[in-house]
Amino acid sequence: SLPIDDVLPALREALATRHEAVLEAPPGAGKTTRVPLALLNESWLAGQTILMLEPRRLAARAAAERLASEPGAKVGETVGYRIRLDSKVGPNTRIEVVTEGILTRRLQDDPALDGVGLLIFDEFHERSLDADLALALSLNGRELFRDEQPLKTLLMSATLEGERLSGLLDDAPILRSEGRMYPVQMRWGRPFQPGEFIEPRLVQTILEALHDETGSVLVFLPGQAEIRRVNQQLADALGERSDVLLCPLHGELD
Repeated sequence: SLPIDDVLPALREALATRHEAVLEAPPGAGKTTRVPLALLNESWLAGQTILMLEPRRLAARAAAERLASEPGAKVGETVGYRIRLDSKVGPNTRIEVVTEGILTRRLQDDPALDGVGLLIFDEFHERSLDADLALALSLNGRELFRDEQPLKTLLMSATLEGERLSGLLDDAPILRSEGRMYPVQMRWGRPFQPGEFIEPRLVQTILEALHDETGSVLVFLPGQAEIRRVNQQLADALGERSDVLLCPLHGELD
């Protein structure tokens, strides 16, 4: 079971009576991997598809793979994805996970989103020009072209901004999942100096964390170049240590 399961009945009821809703759930609650499947057989969907926006390519692929594995299927069957330079969809695909550029272009080609019954904006708190544009285009297309079979819209966010998002959607109902909270400790080093490169300092901080703490370390960096440089410097510093596995992670990886 996941924390989001407690909210799913209320979410079904909200979307049965309204064409829009806002779902607040912290990371780890299960909204990405449970919500689309929970709504797939709703009567108002009437055989149409669910389109879910994921901000990043890696997240889109991972979400599609996890969604497909829940009923024991493969990606490209009931659940598929479309990202830049890669797609796995089929004639029976009912849930399609897409990235921002893909959704924007689709809305430009087909403002009505014919055949789509529910549009989900996942991780909407990250905010981007593409996501905001896609939301504006979808709401405009819904108003102009979807009188007979309205397009339902669900905004899913990990932060407490439901009232503001609800205002964008004609005072849409807000549903909240508490999620699971784990203890987090903040530890700060000395301030950066003007002109200082980020990589050497970060490598030193990671090495200190590996020495002082147990468990895994997740490091966020601005881009692929920084990831590659930090990975290489850590590999040099750690040498032959077999207890540390370095795993770069970015959208260009397969």
